[in-house]
Parts: sequence; C-alpha cells; structure tokens
Amino acid sequence: MDSAIPEKVLSKENLKKLEDLKNKHVLDIVTDYIRLCKPAKVTVITDSVKDREYVKQIAIDNKEEKKLAMEGHTVHFDGYYDQGRDKEVTKVLVSGNVCVSKAINCGEREECLKEVLGFLDRSMKGKEMLVGFFCLGPTGSKFSIPALQITDSSYVLHSENLLYRSGYGEFRRLKGSDDFFHFVHSAGRLDKNGNSADVANKRIYIDLEGNRVLSVNNQYAGNSIGLKKLALRLAIKKAHQEDWLCEHMFIMGVHPSGKNRVTYFTGAFPSACGKTSTAMIPGQTIIGDDIAYLIADDDGLVRAANVEKGIFGIIQDVNPTDDPIIHKVLTTPRELIFSNILVVDGNPYWLGMGKKLPKKGVNFSGEWHEGKRGEDGNEIPPAHKNARYTIRISELDNADPLAEDPKGAHIQGIIYGGRDSGTSVPVCQSLSWHHGVFMGACLESETTAATVGKEGVRVHNPMANIDFLVVPLGVYIENHIKFGEKIDVPPLIFTTNYFLRGKDGKFLNEKTDKKVWLMWMEGRVHEEFHAIATPVGFIPKYKDLKELFRNIFNKDYKKEEYEEQFSIKAQKLVERFERVKEIYKGEPGIPKIFIDHMAQQIKRLKEAKEKFGKEDISPFEFEENQ
Repeated sequence: MDSAIPEKVLSKENLKKLEDLKNKHVLDIVTDYIRLCKPAKVTVITDSVKDREYVKQIAIDNKEEKKLAMEGHTVHFDGYYDQGRDKEVTKVLVSGNVCVSKAINCGEREECLKEVLGFLDRSMKGKEMLVGFFCLGPTGSKFSIPALQITDSSYVLHSENLLYRSGYGEFRRLKGSDDFFHFVHSAGRLDKNGNSADVANKRIYIDLEGNRVLSVNNQYAGNSIGLKKLALRLAIKKAHQEDWLCEHMFIMGVHPSGKNRVTYFTGAFPSACGKTSTAMIPGQTIIGDDIAYLIADDDGLVRAANVEKGIFGIIQDVNPTDDPIIHKVLTTPRELIFSNILVVDGNPYWLGMGKKLPKKGVNFSGEWHEGKRGEDGNEIPPAHKNARYTIRISELDNADPLAEDPKGAHIQGIIYGGRDSGTSVPVCQSLSWHHGVFMGACLESETTAATVGKEGVRVHNPMANIDFLVVPLGVYIENHIKFGEKIDVPPLIFTTNYFLRGKDGKFLNEKTDKKVWLMWMEGRVHEEFHAIATPVGFIPKYKDLKELFRNIFNKDYKKEEYEEQFSIKAQKLVERFERVKEIYKGEPGIPKIFIDHMAQQIKRLKEAKEKFGKEDISPFEFEENQ
C-alpha cells in the first residue's frame, strides 16, 4: 500500500482486509481512489455480520437514514432534484468519439474521464470511504460476477447489503484475477439537509474499457448503487462477448392451481409497467424482480439466475388488495429501507396505499403540507411517484426455493410488457422465436416518473433495455436471434399490456387480471389451450379466458369485455410499426431477418384491414375465418 496514505485514513485492520484478498488489482483500485477522493477515513466491509451491522449503524449516525416506528424500518430522502435515473448525464464512454449506436448516449472516453475524475477529486474530503465486496448472481456458480463498490454513502452500501450477495469470499476465489467489475460513487458536497449540493454536476459514466462505473454528485439509488442498473451495462457487454444474455427481467415460478408443476418465466417491462407486481402475483413464487442472466446450458435448455437477492421496488399503489405479499412485508417488522415517502410520527405513507394520507409531514422536500409548492412552482405531492422500498427477497412468503441454486431455473416462457393505453392487446404469443425477438425489439411504452423528464410520451424501448445498452442495437438483436437458434427447446415468447383504456379513458382491466393472462401463458407452454392466429401473434380464445376468470376470481368475464380488449387495432398497429421502422432505419447492422419480419408484420396488418374492411377487427372475426 502506498506509504502516502496515513494510518489514520486506512488503519492496519482495514489494510489487512484488503491484503488478505491477495489481489493487486483490488489494492491498486482502492489506493487510487483514496488518493483521488481524499476521504478522512476508509472502512473495508467484508462478509462478516459485524461489518454489515456497522454499515447499518453509521447510516443512522450520519443521518442518511432515519429510524421509523416499526422495528428494522428506516427511511432515506434523496434531494428534490435527484428523484430518478438521469439519462442525459448517464453516458457510455467510447474512444475516438465514435458512438456505437444512436440509441446509446455516448461520451468521448478521455474527455469524460477527465471531467468525472475532476468532480471526484477531493469529493470525499471529511467523509468516510466505504469499500464493499459483492457477487452478482449466486455465489460459486457459472453466473457469478464479483463486484467492488467504493462509496461515501452508507445508504448506498446498506442498500447493496440488502440487494446483493456478499462477495468478499468470491474475491478470494479470484486468486488475483482482474475479472471483476468496480464502481466508484460519491454524493459530493452535501447541503444542510445532507443531500448532494451539486446535482447540476451530476455524472454517471460507464467505462467499458475499464470495467467500471464512475458516479458523482447524486444519491438516488438508480444512479448511485453501482451494482444495479450500472452493473447491468457492464454485464451486457460481458454477455455479448461470452454468448449469453443479460436482461432487464424478472424470474418467477408459475404454479397453476391443481397441477403438480412449476413453470419458470422471465419478463421484461420498463419501469412502472407492472414488472414487480407480475413477479409478485399471489400463489406464484419469485426468484428475482429486475435483472436476469440467461445462459444456453449444455442440456439445450435456457437457464436463468437472479443477479440480485433483493428488491428495489416502486411503492406507489402497493396496497393490501393488489399487492398483498409486498404489503405484508412493508407493514411488519424486518430490515427494510423506504425512500422518498411521507413520514408522520415515524409511520410511512405513500401514494395509492389504500388509505387517506395525512395533510402534513416530512417528505423529500423537507417539512411538507398539502398545497406546498417547490421552487419550480409545481405542487409537491405527499410522497414521490418514484418512491421506493428496499427489501430482501428471502423475507417474502413466496420466495422460490431455486433463488440461490447455482444451476439456475429452466426458463420456458419470456414476457415483454409495456404501458400502452390504446393499441396492444392484454396478452399475445409470438409466432416464433424470431418473431418474438422482433416483438420485443419493437416494444413501445409510455414514460413514467421512474426517469427524469415528461410523463406519457411514447418511447421505443426494445426488450425494456434501451436505457442500458452498451452494444449497437443491431448487435443486441442479433445476439437474441442467435441465442434462440442454439437452444434445443427455446422458451415461448409473449407480450402483455396491462394499461389498455376504453373510449371513456378508463382502464379496461383490473390490476389483478394479470393473473389470468399469466395462467393462459403457462397453459400455452404446456399446450393446454388453443389460440386464435392474428397478424401480430396468437391471442386467447374467449372460452378459455372465461373459464380462467371463473376458476381464479369466480368472475363472469363477458363477451363484450373480451371483444373490446382483444380486438386487433390494425391501423394503430400499422402506425406503431411504421414509427419503429423509422427508428431502425438509421441504426447500423440491423439483422436482415428483423427487417423481413417488419415488412411481413406491416403487410399482414394491412391485408387484415383490407380483408375485414375495418381498422379494429374483432377476435371473433379472426376465429371465424380460421
């Protein structure tokens, strides 16, 4: 260790924790950032209970978190202007200023490194640097990727202790190798409330060449927690090089009533589009709710593992009726972190929780009262729309027994879902693997509060992964096509849309209806349901959905409901695919098979529109013509 680092900064005890790893690369990285960030103290966190408890305590001591009335519950508040992922200042660094895709926000590597390292210089002065070790994926498995986190935020490390597997032992197993990711984060200069004061200089830079992410002047977990969406970018690059898939997907086990089987699905949804609530449907089991590694195993099947062991979920609308499992966890004693909610007398409140909210309290704006406005002139809600909870999956009643299985789970279905108020049907099966990749790559969704910017804008979001791509879009799609071709039994691919509205602007489905769509998909995997062929894929027959609604909810599902929900809106779909076609025109290297599917898809829709003489075609009309 560099003699320029005094013992009062890095004690002998903490130095020994680093040296015991016998990894020069780790030692050099930590040394470099101690020199650059100039913390007053460095603490190395291992897998020990003592070290992890230390992180929890200092989060309280330095007021990054505050204890709530219920045992184990704490709350963290991000700054008013630091409430979501910020795409504009999140860049993939490339050499020579040659961006690999217009879908990727790129920055010239040398210029950006100079800038962000300048912001990191002295950024930890007077603060404590925490050095943590984690493992992405189950430890000791073919999915495992060691990850090193350096941060001056105890909230960040506490969150990662809940969300990820301890990896100090995994670093020992590296035997000196540099095959790991590393992440450096600093909240930067703090204001009187303990929030990042220089959010105008917020930077989140992904350095692919260095297998690292540098993040500064922010605290919101989507920007500061290196192992989450930032590690996702590095893993996408690694997956591309090693012929597997790294996806923005949940992994769940589906348990049909009265049948002795479990069918595993993955699902990709943009933020706030029903991803976590799907993974948490009552009666099913969950492996993970956010990021999955998928491999083509030696037995010719797809297997997947959860990168994480916890959930960083959107809390808005979590209530005992729609999300009973999560609601139970959030309202009983255990270790968990709330963020950006409303707190009154030590009790948490959030939007859509199923009861009337207080008219004053403390939230992300400080002392809050009904009608309070921010500096931007906007009325401040009681809790932020992107408020979150952080919990361990093992705390859930429906945690799946394969969650830590080093072999992963056999995946038989893949779901792509978006937020679409007026076009797509609630559930549809692709015509083939290639067509399924095409449908995933054409995913459009309306924006939400989970990202900075306007809400309700249609955004093209292939595989719900566009924000995190670090390889050209054409290469990404080609990887999916080739992945399916080397599998003996590829999963079926489905699309879902829980947000279809009627002419009156009201939602056409209850939130709980997604269980019916899921059971139909599971039945299709096992060839238990016939389906209606349409230009966009296979949709359910009315009689099957009627039976499923009766068996699951004891509900009479009417023909009128079915017809309104599953009519194929041919003209709107043509317009949608034409929009996506224009987006892909400027992308280099788009596979020919994708271009062919685009032409075929539009042709089928136009032919159907001409054949039936209408823009919206009833599912019964398609059924009658088969």
